[in-house]
Amino acid sequence: MKQSLIEITQRIRERSAPTRQAYLQRMEAAIARPRGADRMGCANVAHAFAALPSNDKLRVVAERAPHIGVVTAYNDMLSAHQPYEAFPGIIRDEAAKHGATVQVAGGVPAMCDGVTQGEPGMELSLFSRDNIAMGTAIALSHDVFDAALLLGVCDKIVPGLLIGALHFGHLPCVFVPAGPMASSNMSHSEKSTVREHFARGIVGRGELLAAESAAYHGIGTCTFYGTANSNQMLLEAMGLHVPGAAFVHPASGLREELTREAVRTVLSITAGHRFTPIGRLVDPRVIVNAMVALIATGGSTNHLIHWVAVARAAGIIIDWTDCSELSQTTPLLSRVYPNGTADVNQFQAVGGTSFIIRELIEGGYMHDNVATVAEEGLKQYGKVPELVRERLVWRDLPKKSMDEKIVRNPDSPFSETGGLKLLTGNLGRSVIKVSAVPIDRHIIEAPAIVFTTQEELLNAFKAGKLERDFVAVVRFQGPASNGMPELHKLTPPLAVLQGKGFKVAIVTDGRMSGASGKVPAAIHLSPEALTGGPIAKVKTGDMIRLDAIEGTLNVLVEEELWAARPCATLTEEQEIINSHGMGRELFGGMRKNVKTAEEGAVTWL
Repeated sequence: MKQSLIEITQRIRERSAPTRQAYLQRMEAAIARPRGADRMGCANVAHAFAALPSNDKLRVVAERAPHIGVVTAYNDMLSAHQPYEAFPGIIRDEAAKHGATVQVAGGVPAMCDGVTQGEPGMELSLFSRDNIAMGTAIALSHDVFDAALLLGVCDKIVPGLLIGALHFGHLPCVFVPAGPMASSNMSHSEKSTVREHFARGIVGRGELLAAESAAYHGIGTCTFYGTANSNQMLLEAMGLHVPGAAFVHPASGLREELTREAVRTVLSITAGHRFTPIGRLVDPRVIVNAMVALIATGGSTNHLIHWVAVARAAGIIIDWTDCSELSQTTPLLSRVYPNGTADVNQFQAVGGTSFIIRELIEGGYMHDNVATVAEEGLKQYGKVPELVRERLVWRDLPKKSMDEKIVRNPDSPFSETGGLKLLTGNLGRSVIKVSAVPIDRHIIEAPAIVFTTQEELLNAFKAGKLERDFVAVVRFQGPASNGMPELHKLTPPLAVLQGKGFKVAIVTDGRMSGASGKVPAAIHLSPEALTGGPIAKVKTGDMIRLDAIEGTLNVLVEEELWAARPCATLTEEQEIINSHGMGRELFGGMRKNVKTAEEGAVTWL
């Protein structure tokens, strides 16, 4: 293994020792209890199993058969989650073949950021993660289960399910994906061009809607490599999926067999010598493996928030310095849109997650001596599943890349380092994703134009007021201010301006999910404006220097003047706008209690 991997992991282990030990003690105490049906009062047991068929009641109570709880994020608003409608029946059928019983323990909410992007509902998005974690806890709090299957795919749903499951660390858990939608006839690059043309007024709403509808057209996950598909990559790298399950189409026969294998897998780790509760499985090495996989694939910047929270749920403390240092020693091995032209189906066709994990293990970039839900260990995740005469098998991939435009071996990477970098300076700490940013844009020095809302920037663009070099400072977008919505709608106008030759960048305490693509974006700036972060001091006209090579972000104002300058505040009207309407009132407690983005924006500590 690479020495840097060992050193960073050891640093995390030492930093986390008190919280990890306390977590493991609580988990082991829960494991030591008698099983739920034996431990609970008769009325409790009767309520728990009242709706089960009589033969299942006999199995779970008298015969002490394994009892699986299913937590599902099914709804048919999300194309990625619509396939889950049929999964409980498949899971029950397979469990019955092995003498086990199943109950859907509960459902959790799942919102689509694509629907709410740029709308007030987007301000509930980040906090929905902790809401999902709470929903998972409520489902599993019935406390009669021997294991759990977690059904979820998209942005906040997988981190929320994982945080919730880790708070029930005594349970063996397997995550069950649903797969991506089929590729569109319109590429993501073509769609982005239409978006930019719409921003410039070249095409109208009809043409834009046609392009978007062509891109998002059926069941399954959106096919670009955003947060949802990054989730699946990370779960593979953590060994929490059936190996290779991430990117198989929902309607394929292989998908159903992988779902059945998830049942067989969770039963295999529920008792005996392979007993593997999720709290033991997810240790510091596994968290580091997840971050390496994210970096090596140019994944979503949202996970620099989410996986900090996931780690904390297991008593493990990581920060952006850890991620940035891992990025400096991890090669970029894939290019999938928005960091390339391929979609996830093309990625899967040339080896996908299996190719990346195999190459990272063989190159010494990942810990391979970790527990996984698969008996064969993490190396099994470097193989591809397929059906041979209706039997699930895993095959080896060719040693060399099948398409070097999409995936590469570590000896010829797209970049010697990953695409994520920590920026520090007198504006605080932020992160930037540079894997798609042209090298001549890695350093931007230009005057600031300050905006309090994304609408202000969009209106200025439409009015032709941004035809110049500038750094857009979009503040009061942090978790405590308005729930930290993604500012994805700012990407097309900024890309248009950059395409005209202007030097542009964005600095914000909000999120962009890496969707900024080719535009330099210093995001997640902490501390945020509402809590007195330095971004609240910036004035229009201040010179800002963003240097993604050196890893610095500074406002070029004399130190004494900068120290004396007061912070701007929100108007009373803006505070009301940020906290009312579209259910935002219900999340007031979360806005008051939320930690910083670098602390995972958690609301439960």
